[in-house]
Amino acid sequence: MISPRVLAVMTLAAAVACAAAVGAEAPDPPQRRYYVYVAAESDDEVAIVRYGPEGAEVVKTITVGSFPAEVEGPHGLRVDPDGRHWYVSIAHGFPFGSVHKYETETDAWVGAVTLGLFPATLDVSPSTGLLYVVNFNLHGVLEPSSISVVEVETMTEVVRVDTGVRPHGGRFSLDGLAFYSVNMMDFELVELDALGFEVRRRLLLGDGVMPTWATSPTAQGKVYVAGNNVAKIFEVDLVSWRVQRTFDTGPGPYNLDVTPDGSTLVATYKGGDAVGFWDLESGHERARTATSRTIPHGVAVTPDGEYAFVTLEGVGGDPGTVEVYYVSTGERVASVDVGKQAGGIAFWKMEE
Repeated sequence: MISPRVLAVMTLAAAVACAAAVGAEAPDPPQRRYYVYVAAESDDEVAIVRYGPEGAEVVKTITVGSFPAEVEGPHGLRVDPDGRHWYVSIAHGFPFGSVHKYETETDAWVGAVTLGLFPATLDVSPSTGLLYVVNFNLHGVLEPSSISVVEVETMTEVVRVDTGVRPHGGRFSLDGLAFYSVNMMDFELVELDALGFEVRRRLLLGDGVMPTWATSPTAQGKVYVAGNNVAKIFEVDLVSWRVQRTFDTGPGPYNLDVTPDGSTLVATYKGGDAVGFWDLESGHERARTATSRTIPHGVAVTPDGEYAFVTLEGVGGDPGTVEVYYVSTGERVASVDVGKQAGGIAFWKMEE
C-alpha cells in the first residue's frame, strides 16, 4: 500500500511534469516567413522551403547539375552575405566535382567552377566575398586533400590550400578572416588564415576521433566540433586553442549550428535519429527530440534564433524531409517532404 507521503510526492511530481509539458507546447504560428534552400542528393534537386503562418511548404524545386542521365549529388549549400546568390557543391563529376552559382530571386544559373574530388561544405567570406569549398575526397585511398578558394564574380579557383585527410564542415568567423574546418581522418580542427591562404593552427581532438563539423565561432570565442564516431561534441576556446568542455551526446552527432547569441547549440544525431538542443551556459542538453524519419543530416538556425531547420535523408524509397523545431523547447512544429536524401541546407531570408 502506498503511504500518504509517497502519494503526495507522486502527485507533486505529476503536477510538475504536467506543468513542464504545458510550458513546452508549440508557440502560435509565426508571423514571419522563413526560407531555406535544401539539397536532395539522390534527386539532383534543390528545394526552396518556406515556414510561416501557413506551415511548412515547398515553394519551388530547381534541378541542378550538368549531366541529366547521372546522379551528381548536390551536397553543400550556402547563400552569400548580401543574399543575392546561392551556391551548391556537386559532389560527383568526371572525374572532379564542381560548384554552381545561382541568383536567389530568379534561381537562374549564373556560372560554375570545377574543383577537386567530392567538393562538400562551403561558405562565403563576408569580408572578401571569396568562396571557400572543402574537397572531401571520399574516393579511393586515404590521402591529403584541400580547400578551394573561388573568386565568385568569374567563378574562378584562385588557390587551393592543402589541409588534411577528408576535410569537412567548413565555416567562417563572423569577420570573414578565419575559416574553420575539420579533417575527419586526421582527427583535427583546422584554422585557416583566410587572407594569407594558409593553415594557421591545428588542434588534435584525440586519436581516432572523426570530426564531421565545425561551427562558426560564437561571440564568446568558441567553436563547436562534432565528434561523430565517439558521440561527443567538443567546445574549443579560440584564445587558448584547446578543448574547454566535452559534451556526451546521442549516437553520431553530425551537423551543428548555434543561435546568434551563442546561447544554444543544435545538433543532429545521424546515428540516433534525433536532434539535440544544448544550453551552452550550463553545458546541459535541455531537449532531445526524435525525428519523424531516419538519418538526420543538416541543420540551420534562423537569424533570430527562434527556429532550427533540419534535413532528414530517409532510407530506401523514402523522400527526404525538412523538419522545423522551436529552439527554446526543442519541439517539432512543422515538416515537409522534399527530394530523396535531403542533406545540405542553407538559410536564405526572413519576411515580416
